[in-house]
Amino acid sequence: MHPTRFDSLRDLAKLPWFELRDGRLAVSDPSVGKVIDTHTHLALSFVKKNQLDLRALHPRTEHYLPEERALDLDPYQNRNFSRDDLKRMEKDLAFGALTAGGMRRTHTTANLAREMDDLHVVRSVLLPIDWPVLSDNAGDWLKAQAGDAHFVGFGSVHPWNPHPARELDRQIALGARGIKVHPAVQLVKPDGGRALALYRLCGERGLPVFWHCGPVDIEPPLGRYLSQVRHYEKAIAENPGTTFVLGHSGALQLDTGLGFAKKYPNVWLEVASQGLPAVRRLVAEAPPGKLMFGSDWPFYHQAIGIAKVCIATEHDEAARRALLHDNAARLLGLDRGATVADS
Repeated sequence: MHPTRFDSLRDLAKLPWFELRDGRLAVSDPSVGKVIDTHTHLALSFVKKNQLDLRALHPRTEHYLPEERALDLDPYQNRNFSRDDLKRMEKDLAFGALTAGGMRRTHTTANLAREMDDLHVVRSVLLPIDWPVLSDNAGDWLKAQAGDAHFVGFGSVHPWNPHPARELDRQIALGARGIKVHPAVQLVKPDGGRALALYRLCGERGLPVFWHCGPVDIEPPLGRYLSQVRHYEKAIAENPGTTFVLGHSGALQLDTGLGFAKKYPNVWLEVASQGLPAVRRLVAEAPPGKLMFGSDWPFYHQAIGIAKVCIATEHDEAARRALLHDNAARLLGLDRGATVADS
């Protein structure tokens, strides 16, 4: 039996898969293998053009869940935030984009790549979020990650974008390998008419749609309503040619998200933020080959999610390899033998 409560992030070094190296948490056990993180973000900018150098290296990443915070792996991950943590995060996300400062200044490709190298993460999927106007996170991020083999870039086209097909094609030309849709942030119903049209366009172009899926209980009431998992089924059923990834596996409505993956062949699941008991359940019950790892960086350090997967798959190396790497490699069309040095 392994502990599931820790005094801080660094305390995860008590687990057999990790060690402290140069003051940072690192994977020490080769049995963890290569990891693909399908759920990461850089600094988001809305209203005002991005003012940050998204490639800059900073001495320390300021995750929204502070590394010094006590950590419990069992509940849904956001239960580890203090009230002050949530206030700081909300302020950084709401007003930080108007400046070149805040925690978000450290949410760069270089800081993420350093964490990845410590933890055997060979690819991270960058998931931008955009409004119909007044933001171009997709364009900024795709340009920032260009030529860096650590990253797989997704795009973001708001369903209310006036020219969705043209915008999809622009982002594909910049290297987008899929599309992120976040109903709670973009304030769209996932089964609305314009959203359904966007999913059809994605299916025609072979782009998977990665949803934020499910309420997390810290979002505003409207976002919580829009993220109810029942709102996603119509889109899934009416677009069998489009692949949908349920980010967070339905979050606090895991039963419904897991049910969709069992019912529909075009649905995949991603485990970011789920507590350890839920990860164990997903390992046991998710359809074979359709479960993927995600961390939701920079909200959380990547090691937190890796620790949960290692505990949940301790006696099943095949399940660990599939969840941490092989399923995502297949969905994304990546070489199973790829390393961070490969292009």
